[in-house]
Amino acid sequence: MDPINAGELSHNIQLLIEVVATLAFALSGILEGARKRLDAVGVCVVAFLAAFGGGTLRDFLLDVRPFFWVKHIELLWAVFVLCLVAMLFMRQRHFHFTEKAIAWPDTLGLGLFTAAGVFAAIQAGLPSLVAVFMGVITGVFGGVLRDIVCNEIPQAFKDHRPYAICAFFGGWAYIALRELDNPAYVNMLGCVLVTVGLRAFAVWRNVRLPEWRN
Repeated sequence: MDPINAGELSHNIQLLIEVVATLAFALSGILEGARKRLDAVGVCVVAFLAAFGGGTLRDFLLDVRPFFWVKHIELLWAVFVLCLVAMLFMRQRHFHFTEKAIAWPDTLGLGLFTAAGVFAAIQAGLPSLVAVFMGVITGVFGGVLRDIVCNEIPQAFKDHRPYAICAFFGGWAYIALRELDNPAYVNMLGCVLVTVGLRAFAVWRNVRLPEWRN
């Protein structure tokens, strides 16, 4: 593939990843807000924090202006519409708000935002280790904000199932694929598959990390 076309395709895929990740984390925020029996405004606030928290911190650290949700204002409308539709649907269907129901959109958002974070850091010319940590921060921070606002210890820290570690390994998968001179979109997709696959396996099989013992 022509390098120019490959670069354009990579940026388009990054934008698609960013959109889907934003909606996935917004959905996890909606479910968590509803589980905590917040009012409609509270649910929307939690959804927006979950959706935009990680990407905003990434753009702040990389000194990117405007922030991605300011540059693509249609994302704000998409999250707002998702909030309204989801709340109406869940009220009519009497949806049960379990932690496992929240875990699946959260898992998807984790993988997608991790890939977007690593890609953005690599594009900024940062070293591989910094890029991996930027991916972890992007993937994890939205969920941390969501849980803190809902008066919970962040799920990334309390359930003892691998979370940030999955993003960490996914980030290194991106770096490994990049060393093979693959196009950036291949690296991103590889990162998503590794991160989502590891986290989904941990949730499915209830894999747990050792907890701190006194």
